[in-house]
Amino acid sequence: MDVKKIGEFIAYNRKNKKLTQEQLGEKLGVSNKTISRWENGNYMPDLSLLKPLSEELGITLNELLSGEKIESEKVIEQAETSLINTIDYSKQRLEKEHNKISIWIIIIGIISSIAALTIFEAESSWSSIYSIIGMIIFIIGLFRIIKIKSLLKRIGVSIIIFIGIFSIFYLFDYIGVVSRKRPPIYRYITKTEFRESKIITYNNLFYNVYRINADTFNEYYIIDNKKEYTSDTIPISPFNRTISGINNIIKYKNKYVGDNSNLGNLLHDLPLSEYGLTFKIDSKKYGVIINYNTTDWYKNDNLYIEKSLIYNSASIFLLIDNVEYIKYNFSGSSYTITREQFEKDYPNYSEIKINTVNKDKFNQYVEQKMNDYEFIEKQFNLLFN
Repeated sequence: MDVKKIGEFIAYNRKNKKLTQEQLGEKLGVSNKTISRWENGNYMPDLSLLKPLSEELGITLNELLSGEKIESEKVIEQAETSLINTIDYSKQRLEKEHNKISIWIIIIGIISSIAALTIFEAESSWSSIYSIIGMIIFIIGLFRIIKIKSLLKRIGVSIIIFIGIFSIFYLFDYIGVVSRKRPPIYRYITKTEFRESKIITYNNLFYNVYRINADTFNEYYIIDNKKEYTSDTIPISPFNRTISGINNIIKYKNKYVGDNSNLGNLLHDLPLSEYGLTFKIDSKKYGVIINYNTTDWYKNDNLYIEKSLIYNSASIFLLIDNVEYIKYNFSGSSYTITREQFEKDYPNYSEIKINTVNKDKFNQYVEQKMNDYEFIEKQFNLLFN
């Protein structure tokens, strides 16, 4: 069906009847813009308007659908052609509308999935629920467009595409977990426990995420890609392990205390730095004097100050080779420890460093001991009193 030819034929006959587009529209109950679209060949009149339109224009329905005057001897032949063309055009229009609806469904699915990941926090389970719903809506729209006659094949292709799209979202979620240190959006179990600290476990299909010291300054994440830990065996530190752990602070290993920049960076990665500090170096006796902007009893829950001073001393003596003493000043109290005293009285300290720093031994004899309250009380009294 030549829609443009029909449009020109409508315009020609309207003008012959000395009708404006607005006048013809009033007679048919449509706007002049609709008449203009017909005549420009953008749209065909609705099937219900074909007979009234041909009557208003003084032409036969057959001539309207042919877009030209028909000689009497060709009426029957042209009628059959017009009927076939009308059926084909109707099918095309239906398919076009079908595809338009499908595209809108696809767009809604994409927007829903992306919005779910941006509007909701990763902590919220609604993020994964709405993103999966969005993916399903997207697949429904795609299923309507796929040109495969076999229903089973269409379903199979749709499932494969869904798995592919989900895998992409899953990968981006994992990248976000690793780079931004946040809970995974796609998880099937979230479990909260209170032990030495608040621990939240997020079980994912391929990995687990542990959020230690949740909702505190010392919160940190452990991403267990091999699923080798449980909530009972996961390494737990009272400090932010990502910042204060040996895997991070070992980069400050130095022979000399005189490197102010290196020492300053180390101190700001160690516990208690959250309260602010200044420091100075005793270059004659090779000491470090640290002034904290807090009192030693402020927020000292669960022996936090005692744990920090023991941990910091172990770290500084281990990483700065020529430090002989450390003095910690708080507003109202001071604590001093010497290398000789620490190496003599701290259990197994000599095993941590033989030729190089043994990170596993550090975790075993220092980090893991920070949750042993009896050990902390005993060692603090021995080392600092």
